Amino acid sequence: MMRRLGVVIAVAALVALGVGGTLWAMRGVLAERLFAKIYDHAMAADGIGDLPDGLHVGLCGSGSPMPDPTRAGPCTAIVAGRDLFIVDSGTGSTKNLSLMNLPPAQVTSIFITHFHSDHIADLGELMLQRWASGAARTQVPVYGPTGVETVVQGFNAAYVLDSGYRIAHHGPKVVPPSGFGGAPRPFVIDPATPTVTVIDKPGLKVTAFRVDHGPVKPAVGYLFVYKGRRVVVSGDTAPSERLEIATHGADVLVHEGLAPNLVELQRRAAIAHGRTNLAAIFHDILGYHTTPEQAAAIAQRAGVRYLLFTHVIPPLPLEALEGPFLGKSRQIFHGPIRVGHDGDFLTLPAGTTEIRRSNRLKTFL
Repeated sequence: MMRRLGVVIAVAALVALGVGGTLWAMRGVLAERLFAKIYDHAMAADGIGDLPDGLHVGLCGSGSPMPDPTRAGPCTAIVAGRDLFIVDSGTGSTKNLSLMNLPPAQVTSIFITHFHSDHIADLGELMLQRWASGAARTQVPVYGPTGVETVVQGFNAAYVLDSGYRIAHHGPKVVPPSGFGGAPRPFVIDPATPTVTVIDKPGLKVTAFRVDHGPVKPAVGYLFVYKGRRVVVSGDTAPSERLEIATHGADVLVHEGLAPNLVELQRRAAIAHGRTNLAAIFHDILGYHTTPEQAAAIAQRAGVRYLLFTHVIPPLPLEALEGPFLGKSRQIFHGPIRVGHDGDFLTLPAGTTEIRRSNRLKTFL
């Protein structure tokens, strides 16, 4: 009996090895089939048309200038009805948009909060992808405070040789020359005009407001209102009375956050190893950002329903660091708080008070 059992086990093992060997030999073929299915799904999906009517917020980049393998540079996607707006365009964020099934080809307009390099680093790539992947016939509008024209024209100039290659290669039907680059839409924001309406059409209003990021001036945040739902994007700022006014009654506040306790650990390490320049930077950045606890207090006073942190400083390589990052924020703000990650996506259906969260980097494929 034991001998028979041994034979059965041996045969089963040989069969398993045979099946396993066959699957291993066919791994390339199987991978090709899976690849085809993945791209069939990717090309068929309509990441915007499939959304319920309402206001939606996606983090195409939740990081800062500090190196972080899990976070692209600052970028927030706002979907209002069928319009896709992008606020800032940090390093790597354009790729994230595609991975989140928010195609650059469908971008309606771009908004820039200020002209620090980490907020504009991917602007040229975003404008190029919007043009080339969508056969755009008109330039994408790029809204921002005075100075945005210099930035946009600079990227247009930097990419003009590339555009010529692409037109010569693909032809003007695929990449219409008239659609290359961006069209700057500057507005004045200063103490005399601290709030400016940027877009005003039925059901949708976008307002820019001055924030405190000195010596960086001008610097703004944006308020998006669509069919009664309200989302505020802070941009980079120290605690700001103007932002608090704009945030009053918002469904979602997307706010930057810097944890001084963790930045201090970075500064000490820099000093210990003679990195005096970095140590000075770690000290200086404390003055023109907002701590999570300060942002929580603003959200609580303004009656915000959901607080989402982005532009996370410093990087948080361990999830357990989110507690030290937030400090006492959860005791200060009584609504939901989230330390944002790339791909985070909030859905605010029109006509409701609902806020649903998902992550489009983790669930799309």
